[in-house]
Amino acid sequence: MLHACRDTRYCNDGGYELDPFDNSPHTVSMTPCTDNHARFMNRAIRLARKGLFTAHPNPRVGCVLVKEGQIVGEGFHHKAGEGHAEINALAEAGDKAWGSRCYVTLEPCCHQGKTPPCTDALISAGIRDVIVAMEDPNPLVAGKGIAALENAGIKVAVGVCRQQAEGLNPGFIKRMKTGLPFVRVKIGASLDGRTAMASGESQWITGAASRKDVQKWRAMSSAIVTGIETVLADDPALTVRDPAFDTAGRQPLRVVLDSDHRFPDQAHMRSLPGENVILTTQESDHVEAVKIEAGSEGRVDLEKAMRYLADKKAINEVLVEAGSTLSGAFIQAGLVDELILYQAPKLLGGSARPLVDLPGLEKLADCVQLEIKSLKKIGKDIRIVATIREN
Repeated sequence: MLHACRDTRYCNDGGYELDPFDNSPHTVSMTPCTDNHARFMNRAIRLARKGLFTAHPNPRVGCVLVKEGQIVGEGFHHKAGEGHAEINALAEAGDKAWGSRCYVTLEPCCHQGKTPPCTDALISAGIRDVIVAMEDPNPLVAGKGIAALENAGIKVAVGVCRQQAEGLNPGFIKRMKTGLPFVRVKIGASLDGRTAMASGESQWITGAASRKDVQKWRAMSSAIVTGIETVLADDPALTVRDPAFDTAGRQPLRVVLDSDHRFPDQAHMRSLPGENVILTTQESDHVEAVKIEAGSEGRVDLEKAMRYLADKKAINEVLVEAGSTLSGAFIQAGLVDELILYQAPKLLGGSARPLVDLPGLEKLADCVQLEIKSLKKIGKDIRIVATIREN
């Protein structure tokens, strides 16, 4: 293993990626690493972010090849079925790859998938040593890639900028380790925590800048989940429509939780590019419908629904865009990893609809406690990103 020393200028661990679209490094303490290790790995992480909207269902990975202190090749994984980051970096470097050092944000793969093993390519190219930010949680790799390199006489160091690299792929990591996707719940509300008027009118509480910002979260997601009540009330598109966020033609999977199978044939999303899945508790021969076991209240069991998406659809990151009932149900089921709340400088009053429905809370001690991870002004609105704390 290579040894390293502490420096905090380039690569920082232990912090939270306050904005996944911000290329700045973290600002808190880090795993020990040399100046150059951190600098080159930070470059690899920036490259990996180029696959933020396109790499699904694969992880976002970046790679930099360095020889005599100079970058001779770099690459990132753009799209499933296309070259991995290491292969693209080797292609750019050509003959200069021989004797170079490889910085890669994720352990190189060692199995035959849609593309050949990256370990074989690195060995054949004469790579001298490999600096890996984090091990691959995929059981098909999980240390085997590192072992393959070391068995070929290549020195390997692991852990440089580890948490920054982990921040690239929260969904892939969670799916591989738990069989569940990373779930974000997005809510737009007034300053007094209301999401719609009593009549159901809700367009638009938040401003255009917030709606544009939501397009980024959609583009980053593998699937967008909503409930049948939202479909019936708003007939949403649930698509990425802003060309600023290029998904290489991919639309997130649109998932409707529809226990009683009321999804209308004329729903707008049925005419749009991309795939729809209707998760229901009813038997159906409809091509889009999938039966999921009912939970205690006769509705689609949310955990089983998420496991289905992870297992059968390879969904890494889910964005829930739903009403207060379904949003609250996800929170109470313990399935929410992040809450994204846009608050507009408006007051809708006590008769308007609440932020989330959380039945059964009787005492202040029972409240759902949040930890705010970021607070940012988006146009005239405020965006809060928070996680749910253990009581």
